[in-house]
Amino acid sequence: MKLQDKVAVITGAASGMGKEIAFLYAKEGASVVVSDLNGEGAEATVKEIEANGGKAFAIKTNVAVEEDIQQLIDSTVDTYGKVDILVNNAGIMDNMEPAADIEDKAWERIFAVNTTSVMRSTRKVLPLFLEQQGGIIVNIASAGGLYGARAGAAYTASKHAVVGFTKNTGFMYADKGIRCNAIAPGAVITNISSTMTNINQYGASKQQLGMAINPRAGSAEEIAKVALFLASDDSSFLNGTVITADGGWTAY
Repeated sequence: MKLQDKVAVITGAASGMGKEIAFLYAKEGASVVVSDLNGEGAEATVKEIEANGGKAFAIKTNVAVEEDIQQLIDSTVDTYGKVDILVNNAGIMDNMEPAADIEDKAWERIFAVNTTSVMRSTRKVLPLFLEQQGGIIVNIASAGGLYGARAGAAYTASKHAVVGFTKNTGFMYADKGIRCNAIAPGAVITNISSTMTNINQYGASKQQLGMAINPRAGSAEEIAKVALFLASDDSSFLNGTVITADGGWTAY
């Protein structure tokens, strides 16, 4: 097992990529903390993990709230005694708004969930990682964090920020036994579209132009396999970098 005796915290793990990462980590021997704003969904994920012989507990977390992130990590340490792996997976979409149509409230919400939460959870675990001289952070970025036309301006900017934060963190703590990498998924079949409420038609029409060159949509299970690679010793020489997992979409 690649993650035997490790403790992994995964945000946004009640569904989609986070859920599949939680399943796979547990299968590979990790004790998993299933964190999500959807508390019932998190509990359901834990039940499935336990039914398959894995070890996990659920905690309801609004990653946009500092106190919730503090509680998430503190509860993990109280329960399992440590944290070895942090997966910052929780995220929301914008409504494809171009810059002229962005409202401050929407911008702030997207950055709070997609970007500020990544900083806060990383900031919270780093003292633990420094003390134990090791730890792994896996951030879920996006193809939208590498290129300019996979979503609206707010989402695109938020994920570009995650990419920059990943690179900086990886470099800053590389000599401390800490690795920080990101995954940039392309189009993946999840329920993240449910976070879109009033799609901007102009922005969506511009974004849609690139869909014609998208070879296919991926599955959450495929992204989970990349997350396992980054959390295991198989990727020991990878740090401060981004793996693009998009079926060749951005290779065009």
